[in-house]
Amino acid sequence: MTITSATVSSATSPIASATTAAIGEKTISQNFDTFLTLLTTQLKNQNPLDPLDTNQFTQQLVQFAQVEQQMSMNSQLTTLVSLQKTAQTTAAVNFLGSTVVVDGETAALSNGKAGWTYSTDKPATAVFNIKDKTGAVVYSESRTLSAGAGTFSWNGRATNGTVMPDGDYTLSITAKDASGNVTSIPTEVEGVVDGVDLSQNPPVLKIGGQSFALDKIKQVRRN
Repeated sequence: MTITSATVSSATSPIASATTAAIGEKTISQNFDTFLTLLTTQLKNQNPLDPLDTNQFTQQLVQFAQVEQQMSMNSQLTTLVSLQKTAQTTAAVNFLGSTVVVDGETAALSNGKAGWTYSTDKPATAVFNIKDKTGAVVYSESRTLSAGAGTFSWNGRATNGTVMPDGDYTLSITAKDASGNVTSIPTEVEGVVDGVDLSQNPPVLKIGGQSFALDKIKQVRRN
């Protein structure tokens, strides 16, 4: 089981972001203090015959206050994003070693065995086509399907009986219902999570050399 992560620079990005935010907050605070000092000085030394426009100063005070609030909100959002990433990472790592069922069409053929599951909401006549990595159809079979879930197991032999090498193969199911309407039936694959790629956002699970997002998981079983 493996876990891959991003580079050191990306791993430390939350720290860099927090540092940048802290510097920004310090700068705006210093500028705000400087502005108040200048404002007080100008008010003390204004010409009584030509007084300064207090409305303009009030507007500037409001603008500084708004910017300060924005900086505070940005800091809070950065914290929330960091917490969410941590939760996603923890959730992904917890899947290591588990057997999962995910939405997918590609399954690994190993030792003459490959399998898929599918589901149809009504009876249909279907054609099952298995393709290799080049997209060539190596096996084809017709079946009559009943409504509900089903499984399709392949022994790794081509339509002409040739034994196919181990590797990834893709199953597509094209079905016709009683009215002759053509529809494609989605498939699912089962496998053991043997790796997690933390360089992706959100993290992805590695199953038999393939990558799957967390939202693709339909079932989980502990081995």
